[in-house]
Amino acid sequence: MDWPHDPDGEQGSEGRRKYGHAVLAKKVGDDDFPITAEWYVSEFGDHPVRLDHERVVSVAEIFKGVEAEEFADFVEFHRVVGRAMRENDLWFDAESETVPGN
Repeated sequence: MDWPHDPDGEQGSEGRRKYGHAVLAKKVGDDDFPITAEWYVSEFGDHPVRLDHERVVSVAEIFKGVEAEEFADFVEFHRVVGRAMRENDLWFDAESETVPGN
């Protein structure tokens, strides 16, 4: 897919230093709230989100699983989006990762 910027560049995952939820959260700050899911997707929907060392998906793909229409504050955004990511197998859990051959 052609992304508007490199998913591993400074606008994406900061050279693979940030994954998943952290990439989503850094696009907004406390002063931006309240926001709607529709606004967030219209602004960032085509942006890449690296989920792990292999998978990159769009913000829009993640938000397909988000049921909330509005987020009152940053904490609510974190909780709702994080829950949707976990429920839709879009959450990387290093604790459950297995190393090939082990």
